[in-house]
Order: sequence, then C-alpha cells, then structure tokens
Amino acid sequence: MNLKEHGGRLWQQIVMNEILWHDRARKQLKKIPAHYREAIHEHVDKLNVFPEHQGLDIKELKNHQYRYRLRVGCYRILFDHENGIQVIKIQEVKKRDERTY
Repeated sequence: MNLKEHGGRLWQQIVMNEILWHDRARKQLKKIPAHYREAIHEHVDKLNVFPEHQGLDIKELKNHQYRYRLRVGCYRILFDHENGIQVIKIQEVKKRDERTY
C-alpha cells in the first residue's frame, strides 16, 4: 500500500498483484475435493493485495524452492511474489504431510 498526497490529504493507493497459476498447480487443484478447492480459490484471490494481506495464514519459507506458503485447512499453497512487477505465481497446491516442505 502506498500513501499519496492529493489536495492536502493522504490517500491510500493499494497496488494489486496479478495472480498466475503454474500448470502443475492447476493439475494439483483439480484433484482436490470441491469444497477445499473453493476455499483455496477464495484465499488465493485475497493475495491480490499481498503483502498487505489480513486474515491469511502466510509464512515466509526458509531454505525452500518457493518463497511463501499459504495455509488453507490441510492444504498448502506454495507461491512466489515478484514485487517489482506485482505478480503472485502459484507454484504448487499440496496436502500437508511430512514431505510438503
């Protein structure tokens, strides 16, 4: 979120991210039960204002090929954020188990 001055007042300018789904993530999503799929879509749609997110369980990952994970129930959405061009890349959607991270 950026603050801009206009007419003596500060205005909030929210920068929206474009959300791109990797083919692998789309295939993984198709295998998930419908009620989880809907919840995942709702949570991912909220990433359009990342990093100004609220109410999302997001963690920055250390020593992992992807930079962030979003938790939706027992599923993890692994994604990268390219700040310069405001793009969220959804890389994988996986059910949480001992091999997820």
